[in-house]
Amino acid sequence: MKQDRIPEQKLRQQQEYNEYVKQVTPTYSLGGNMLKAFIVGGVICTIGQAIIAIAKSCGADEEMAPMWCTLILVLLSVLLTGLNIYPTFAKWGGAGALVPITGFANSVAAPAIEFRGSEGNVFGCGAKIFTICGPVILYGIFTSWILGVIYYIWTCL
Repeated sequence: MKQDRIPEQKLRQQQEYNEYVKQVTPTYSLGGNMLKAFIVGGVICTIGQAIIAIAKSCGADEEMAPMWCTLILVLLSVLLTGLNIYPTFAKWGGAGALVPITGFANSVAAPAIEFRGSEGNVFGCGAKIFTICGPVILYGIFTSWILGVIYYIWTCL
């Protein structure tokens, strides 16, 4: 008799747990998220194109204008992260705000800003800023080195 109650009790607990998971799991609209990402990414790209056009009208050449664009977009992203505006923007826009270079700047600045107050300038800001950009720099340099070696061997043959 006791053996019959254990599986029933387990089954009831599992059903209660499954209902709880359904209640607390957020549901997302794939189409809605894609539309938001498209809008946010498009706005960032439009701002970038405007920066390039302004830089060219101020005398920057074809090579320098995109560099100004990158620099200004990163600066704006870090400023908006510091003002706690970019995280809200990124939460709404998803990948549209996180994939461009502005998202990378946000992901580098956010840990530095967050841990600066609690752990000080050196161990907070100085150390936490590399939690995201450190691996990117490491793998970027390593990949460049590998490709350089492959290119060198290719040109020698």
